[in-house]
Amino acid sequence: MSRTTDLRPDEFNAFYAGYVAHVGDLGIMTALNESAAQLTDYLIHVDEDRVSYAYAPGKWTIAQSLQHIIDTERIFSTRALRIARGDQTPLPGYEQNDYADIADVSDRRFRDMIEEFRTVRSGTIALFKSFTEPDLLRMGTVSGGSASVRALGFIISGHVYHHAKLYTEKYK
Repeated sequence: MSRTTDLRPDEFNAFYAGYVAHVGDLGIMTALNESAAQLTDYLIHVDEDRVSYAYAPGKWTIAQSLQHIIDTERIFSTRALRIARGDQTPLPGYEQNDYADIADVSDRRFRDMIEEFRTVRSGTIALFKSFTEPDLLRMGTVSGGSASVRALGFIISGHVYHHAKLYTEKYK
């Protein structure tokens, strides 16, 4: 299965290069599994009274950030599915801050949110397992730029690695 080193520059928008770099030289399935494990290992040790902590004014709380991760994974997985199935409809971007503003996490149990992440990631893993090599190489348009299915898998993983790093560095 594909590795990040197999990606060509035209397979993803340069905006996502940082996420891809977080993955290192891993295969898609390894990256999906390891990024989920790393994030979950952090999250299960967060006390419920700490989930409303934000490291600076205007930054998301731990719970808001987790909801963002979940929402983003769903969006990117849907993009991967559509492109893998040959849908050539240009797929729009989304405004992550609007999503975060609307998603009220104040009454949610954090443990339920962790379980939701695990469930969503399990679906993402099953989806990527179902893709053939030609599916992974298929290209589409996302947010006005080109994207391959395999690049979307690495971006999903890299996005989680990115937030896991932020959690450990900023949300101490």
